[in-house]
Amino acid sequence: MGLWKKVGRFLSGGAVDTVKLEEVQRMLVEADFGVAATNEIVERLSRAEKVDQASLERIVVEQLGPPASPFARAPEPPTVILIFGVNGTGKTTSVAKLAKLLQSEGRSVMLAAADTFRAGATEQLKVWADRLGAPFVGVGASQRGDPAAVAFDAVEAATSRGVDTVLVDTAGRLHTDERLREELKKVVRVVGKRKTGAPHEALLVLDGTVGQNAVRQAEAFAAAVPLTGLVITKLDGTAKGGSVIALRRAVQVPIRFLGTGETLEDLELFDPVTFAHRLVSG
Repeated sequence: MGLWKKVGRFLSGGAVDTVKLEEVQRMLVEADFGVAATNEIVERLSRAEKVDQASLERIVVEQLGPPASPFARAPEPPTVILIFGVNGTGKTTSVAKLAKLLQSEGRSVMLAAADTFRAGATEQLKVWADRLGAPFVGVGASQRGDPAAVAFDAVEAATSRGVDTVLVDTAGRLHTDERLREELKKVVRVVGKRKTGAPHEALLVLDGTVGQNAVRQAEAFAAAVPLTGLVITKLDGTAKGGSVIALRRAVQVPIRFLGTGETLEDLELFDPVTFAHRLVSG
């Protein structure tokens, strides 16, 4: 059910009083908008001359901010894209989806499995690489399970082979783990030393269904590494769509993609106007 169908009966057809706004406020919080966004939206609604579906959509669009700029590209290949996120968010699958998207744009892609902590992560990404027909770099004996070494070797291999873009799947332990944060900082430093300007993009994958826990993850990762965008997964409905707004407010980087399913094609370029309409109208 869209947001307007839930809140419209309190906001349309007459004065918007305090009791009605309190009910709307409760619904927004339940839809994972977060307290800050909820309070701002309710305040805007209380001052609006006319409250209808279109006006609510405009307010949501403003909360989401402008569309992201096009993906950065290195002046000379390879372009290096780091993918961050805790286990269970769909991070590794999102790497494969992004690879598929870039391939559809005519770019050659290499996948690097630098998530050396999670059992099976390397094998999972290797399966995706095989399906995509993409070159792959994983853990070798010389790297001793060091994520930064895997990332370095991937950039090295992509440079020698003339590959356009390297996607690096980084370690995904809990965002509260200090060792993880230091590990990720090292990956950023190492790829920057190997390739000037790298990482050219640094994306954080977040599960849109876990509410404020995703906000805390976003804040922790943003404090550790220089993020350039968010990928929000598991949004195949609108029930928890408010989390997108909460996340956009929590870290001042644009939302670049939405993951809406399990197949390689289920990665949607984020458009604030389209998303606001879907969220509000259902």
